[in-house]
Amino acid sequence: MIISRFSVFKPAILLIAAMVITLLIAACGQRQATEQVADTGEPQTWAEKLGFEPGKRVIIFHADDMGMCDEANEATFYLLEHEYIQSAAAMAPCPAYEDAITWAIENPQYDVGIHLTLTSEWQTHRWGPVADPSEVPGLVDPEGYMWRSVREVVENATPEEVEKELRAQIEYTLSLGYHPDHMDTHMGTVYATNEFTEVYLRLAGEYNIPAMVIDFSDPGVVEQYRQAGYPVTDRLLDMLDSYSLPKLDYFSSVPEADTYEEVRERFFEQVRSLQPGLTEIIFHPQFESEFGKTITNSWQQRAWEVDLFADPVVWQFFEDEGLVFTDWKEVMERFEAAR
Repeated sequence: MIISRFSVFKPAILLIAAMVITLLIAACGQRQATEQVADTGEPQTWAEKLGFEPGKRVIIFHADDMGMCDEANEATFYLLEHEYIQSAAAMAPCPAYEDAITWAIENPQYDVGIHLTLTSEWQTHRWGPVADPSEVPGLVDPEGYMWRSVREVVENATPEEVEKELRAQIEYTLSLGYHPDHMDTHMGTVYATNEFTEVYLRLAGEYNIPAMVIDFSDPGVVEQYRQAGYPVTDRLLDMLDSYSLPKLDYFSSVPEADTYEEVRERFFEQVRSLQPGLTEIIFHPQFESEFGKTITNSWQQRAWEVDLFADPVVWQFFEDEGLVFTDWKEVMERFEAAR
């Protein structure tokens, strides 16, 4: 269990950038939520519902894309082993997935989830579905891989095919001897349609794997997501209201910039703006290599994100800000204890 070292949808076409969009809507929604529930005498945030001290900013720093390649695995192992971050998730269709899961089994103290994957976005580094391609034809492009974009998944795949593939990814992971500590979504694809989201939430409940879900109880947050292009319908709100596992108060990603120093300063600004509650901030660490440079033109940002969380200046900033850290293992332990 990792705690602070200080003890202390424009439609689905835009969902490929869902993680970045979320950054833009957070401060207003969180502030409104805090103001609206003040003085009720009830827990105001999911952090409080889980027993954390009121008023605290409780953070999960989460590494996405584990399993994509050896460079992503090694960077994530490094950050978790040094307790620079609290959480990670791996992509079952990817070539380095079994290595990631082997490491997770050998290191059960760390929070490693499954990064449910329905797209294969890169030009040369590609992967296909875990399920038999003949059983999920709508998820397979003409080259035999998963579609590159969320839009193409929405246009071609049925909810039944999505469920078959996501279930195959979970079952594959279980067959390796590992039960994921949580589940989330690559490129936000499971939130592209209400039907996809319904599958995602149902599987979370069926397998008792907490999903990355944001609390939409505040109307201000709902409206901000609608304005950003998410299909936040009454049906979705009903599904989220019925979802029985823990939720996040807020979610965002590490900001990008042209230099490491600018990335760090924007990250500091982001953290300073956080309101009390349970927040997950994602990023995509990857050690620099010549092969890694052939995968994605974001390799420099990914390498900087490794440096960011190992930076003593950053950790001094966290201490000065009085942050509290947790992971999905502890979230579920607290949730189960409170039932």
